Amino acid sequence: QVQLMESGGGFVQPGGSLSLSCAASGNIFSLNAMGWYRQAPGTQRELVAAITSGGTTTYADSVKGRFTISRDNAKNTVYLQMNSLKPEDTAVYYCNADIYDATRQIYWGQGTQVTVSS
Repeated sequence: QVQLMESGGGFVQPGGSLSLSCAASGNIFSLNAMGWYRQAPGTQRELVAAITSGGTTTYADSVKGRFTISRDNAKNTVYLQMNSLKPEDTAVYYCNADIYDATRQIYWGQGTQVTVSS
C-alpha cells in the first residue's frame, strides 16, 4: 500500500523560512508528478507548487520567487523550501503524488500545519 509521509512545518515569524518534505513508500511502479497544496480555514485547497518526474516545475503566483519545489527520484521524495514567509501562507500543507502501483492513482499526505505569525 502506498503512503505519503510528510515532515517539517511548524511556527515561524514573518520573513522566516521553513522546509517541508514528503516521502512516498510502498509498492510503487512509477512516481509521476508530485506537488504541494495548502488549505487555510474557510478556503478551498489550492495548488502551491508541482514538479514532474523530469523536473519541470509549476508555482502559484502567490509563492513565485519565495518557494522552491524539488525532488529526489532515488528517494521518492519531494521537498518544498519556503522563504520570506508571510502570514497569508498560514495553512495546512498537503503533499500530493501521481503514482502507478497496481493502478494509477492520486495519493495525499496527512497534512502538516504551517503557521506564520509575529
